[in-house]
Amino acid sequence: MPKFIALYMGSVEASKRGEANPPTPERIGQGMAAWGKWMTDHADVVVDPGGPLGKTKRVSPGGIADSSNFVTGYTILEADSAEAAAKLFEGHPHFSIFPGDSVEIMPVMPIPTAP
Repeated sequence: MPKFIALYMGSVEASKRGEANPPTPERIGQGMAAWGKWMTDHADVVVDPGGPLGKTKRVSPGGIADSSNFVTGYTILEADSAEAAAKLFEGHPHFSIFPGDSVEIMPVMPIPTAP
């Protein structure tokens, strides 16, 4: 079955919403309970539950530098199609409890081999 990576995305606006409404221990508990339920409900397709992501380092020919992006976490799952994978995230706690903006779904492609 094809594998997909789901990237949990934030934004400047989501960060502002989070700053305006800082997480309380109660809300964090509710969020983690909802996240755990989503994971349990989809355990048959989750390959790697992933997790939250921290600060970014960018490596380029010019060297290593601090960087930033809007990726806040990831999950790897299996589904028949990208559309089927995307439908699994409708109503996800990333939107309802955490200040997330979107989940981006991409196929995990096989590594090309030389002919």
